[in-house]
Amino acid sequence: MSKLDQVLILDPPSDLRFKGPFTDVVTTNLKLKNPSDRSVCFKVKTTAPRRYCVRPNSGIIDAGAAVNISVMLQPFDYDPNEKSKHKFMVQTIFAPPHVSDMDALWKDAKPDDLMDSKLRCVFELPSENDKVNDMEATKAAPMMNSAKADLTAAGAPAVAPLDDTEMKKMQEKCKRLQTEINKLVEENRQLKDDGVRMRKIPHSEHMTSNSTSLLGREATTASLPSLLVVIAAIFIGFFLGKFIL
Repeated sequence: MSKLDQVLILDPPSDLRFKGPFTDVVTTNLKLKNPSDRSVCFKVKTTAPRRYCVRPNSGIIDAGAAVNISVMLQPFDYDPNEKSKHKFMVQTIFAPPHVSDMDALWKDAKPDDLMDSKLRCVFELPSENDKVNDMEATKAAPMMNSAKADLTAAGAPAVAPLDDTEMKKMQEKCKRLQTEINKLVEENRQLKDDGVRMRKIPHSEHMTSNSTSLLGREATTASLPSLLVVIAAIFIGFFLGKFIL
């Protein structure tokens, strides 16, 4: 009996790529999708188990479901000669109706029931352009974080929706502000009226003074005929007395 073809769909299908520098943990993802109508048990193996951490490294994928696997390469001193030595294998088997012991399942599995797919590890060092971009991104990160914090602090009230209570408070505040504005407008109008009256007062006093002068002149003018009559009477009396005597 020939060996079964892999039932799972792997993404990526053949290479696991790890991009350096390798001074810190480098993680790549592997997606396993089960297109069949049966549940499938899987197990992930590697030729360098001390160099990698795989989560999850085994399990069951239901029919039509998928699982994402994180493959974490531990920090190490990169050697170009190692770039194609590490390999992974995804081993699968159709799950029986009831699975209680996964270890026993794999131990008792027949070779003809096993399916597997192999992937090789590819190590990539960043190019000079990537290094420059990484440096710029590192420099820009604090500024971006600061900008986000400022936007959050300044813009949160504008983004957050107002509930009914807050809306009523805002409406009442607007009414109070409108009332205060009306008062200020009224006070401003009264001040303008007072200013006009104050400007009119000196003019009125001037008119009163002029009127008084005119009245005085009229009184003086009016008193002149009386004075002439008196003087005329004195002269007449003087002449009459002289002629009589």
